[in-house]
Amino acid sequence: MRFGVVVFPGSNCEQDVVHALRHLGYEASYVWHQDTDLEPYDAIVLPGGFSYGDYLRCGAVARFSPVMDAVFAYANAGRPVIGICNGFQILTEAHLLPGALLRNAGLKFICESVPLRVEQSVCQWLNLEPGTVVHIPINHNEGNYFCDEATRAQLEANGQIVLRYCNPDGTRNPDGSAPNGAFDDIAGICNERGNVFGLMPHPERATDGLSGSHATDGAAFFTAIAAQVGSYAKEVCGA
Repeated sequence: MRFGVVVFPGSNCEQDVVHALRHLGYEASYVWHQDTDLEPYDAIVLPGGFSYGDYLRCGAVARFSPVMDAVFAYANAGRPVIGICNGFQILTEAHLLPGALLRNAGLKFICESVPLRVEQSVCQWLNLEPGTVVHIPINHNEGNYFCDEATRAQLEANGQIVLRYCNPDGTRNPDGSAPNGAFDDIAGICNERGNVFGLMPHPERATDGLSGSHATDGAAFFTAIAAQVGSYAKEVCGA
């Protein structure tokens, strides 16, 4: 299983992702934003950071990097793509995922570990039981997910809402549980096919057991897709 981790000018979480993936036993290589050949990789990661200095809007310039044409083709072929934090912002700017990421409620940068509830979804990147609560760090200034009500209803109906911010016991506050003000407490969504996944939290920072009692909660965000790709490869090869 080989992951390609795209590096844009201003990315700063690519090393975290590569460390996490290698810790989990997978191959991981950096992909420069001017590269256009993604064929060697079984899955693509768009990491967090401040691509192109977040000029115009977060992810708005990165969306036009040469590598993104290849990411489009890769995703449209049904192959797995995940965008984490700034990567999620890039996926929305590229219209590979619906909605937008706005400034946090309160206009303050947030850096803390938060509880997230796994929803019933078609996402191929996560196979945890719906209702499972995981604790994953967030680290963003523009993580306030927004879409119109019609889009939210469509996401819900299609099983595209993957994660919601919640209380530690999995419940949600009537006035919202998202520390950034995200609409309907949405922390992560996927496309209709489930192969493209975007989320604001950083699962790569909770994989190696070094950051507290929930320090391996993020591993499931990578192991599920690796198992699925491995099963597909065996089926195709007849192994």
